[in-house]
Amino acid sequence: FHLKGFYRTGHYHWGYEGDFFGLYPEANYGPNLDIYNGEILGIEIDGKKALNGLKAAFGPQLWWGANPAVLLKYNRKIGHYDVTGVYHEDVDDVGQAVTSIAVPLPKTRRATLHVKREFGKVDVELGGIWAGQPLNGRTFQVAEGTSGNYTIYTDKVNWEDNWGAKAKITYAGGRFNWYAQGAVQGIVANGGYDQTRTFTGWKLKDTGSGNQTNFLSGFTYSFGDVQIAPNFMWQKPIVAAMPNDVPAPGRLRNIVDDPFAVRANRETTAGEILITYDPTPGSWYYEWDNDRAEDAKFAFNLGFVYKHHPTAQDAGIGFLADRTQFAFPNSAPAEDLWEANSRIVSKVNPDLGIITNLYMGNGQANGSDPRLIDRFGGDIRLIYKKLKLIHSFKVNDWGPFDYHRDFNLTYPVQLMLDLSTSVGKPGWFILPSTKVGIRGTWRSMDQFSPRYSPNNALPFAPSPIISPVGFDNGNEWEIRTYVHINIGK
Repeated sequence: FHLKGFYRTGHYHWGYEGDFFGLYPEANYGPNLDIYNGEILGIEIDGKKALNGLKAAFGPQLWWGANPAVLLKYNRKIGHYDVTGVYHEDVDDVGQAVTSIAVPLPKTRRATLHVKREFGKVDVELGGIWAGQPLNGRTFQVAEGTSGNYTIYTDKVNWEDNWGAKAKITYAGGRFNWYAQGAVQGIVANGGYDQTRTFTGWKLKDTGSGNQTNFLSGFTYSFGDVQIAPNFMWQKPIVAAMPNDVPAPGRLRNIVDDPFAVRANRETTAGEILITYDPTPGSWYYEWDNDRAEDAKFAFNLGFVYKHHPTAQDAGIGFLADRTQFAFPNSAPAEDLWEANSRIVSKVNPDLGIITNLYMGNGQANGSDPRLIDRFGGDIRLIYKKLKLIHSFKVNDWGPFDYHRDFNLTYPVQLMLDLSTSVGKPGWFILPSTKVGIRGTWRSMDQFSPRYSPNNALPFAPSPIISPVGFDNGNEWEIRTYVHINIGK
């Protein structure tokens, strides 16, 4: 067997190896583990020879926010069928979360079975999931009725809520490709987000959450170097979210105090269109390392996603300034959301490359603030020989940290410029390297920004307000120089 241990470094998911429900997600978080003091620690075992087809992973936190767990996966070919079983057992609760990015789910036990068969150009996949058995018997609230006339019921999780099923069919015809998939998962039959790619880089994916019924379908059509790819998604929770105006004793559910909550699985009808121009298909535009591998002098995509959310969500989890964890009293309301995005790659020659990401759309907070923001922004990365230039800009967007979106804290304008030079050739990814650089950051502020203080008071001031009419919105800036020394391999 092959044994690999990891601590605060990433690992890949099992999505392409029969983990149909995403029980073992990818764990590559870049600098966020350092920013939020996150932890991932565990061991992977890949069986060989007599143990071929067997994989295992175990540790106190296999991915960020995971409970201490053991996962086993076994795959083998039976006739024309690829059959895979995955078993996941949480052995304890991880305890207090450190960021809303990675709030642990309740301790669980899960098992899945996946069967796949090829019929020429058509692949058929079927899967079943059993999950959430330790949650059986826990109670939750359900609201029925209309605003001002709700009736609150108390129900409890039972064995029927542990089951789910999923099916997917794909047709790979070269110029024309098509897929369709659907799932029904009980209220605690939680899987994981679909981290695989089907044909292209669509953003609408199966969340893998329990408490939902969903259907997705899309196709790609290529002519020359251009590909057009529309995609559709519909999902609806089996037990709806608690309404924001529910009276006591009713309250919004949350994932800490209740066996489940409606968040990513909120009721959604969505569509997207993705256009890709890629003159060098040998370096696939949507491969995970395309930033590094793409060799086209010019390639780009343009996507548009529209989501109709007719209902709200259950409560999200936030953190106070002293890191006290709490559940928001409400959630962002029903809203239609959209986003346009584009990625442009130009590798002019081996010494010069430019990658640009752009976006525009609206968005909702993770917490209870109902304000809808309209935002746009992007980033540009340029490498020329041993120099690397990074510029990012955001307009009317959230700040860089988790609490900014949790509490809907935005800045009118955010700008960043970073110039560095490396001992070797700079890389496109944020990886350890020996380099020296300078970075400048500038933000403007308004009434929705943290540290905005138009009417301020000095300590022990004779008058409580320095200016009765307030000050300008203000701004903040920082210039830093840095030296990074890589002592690894």
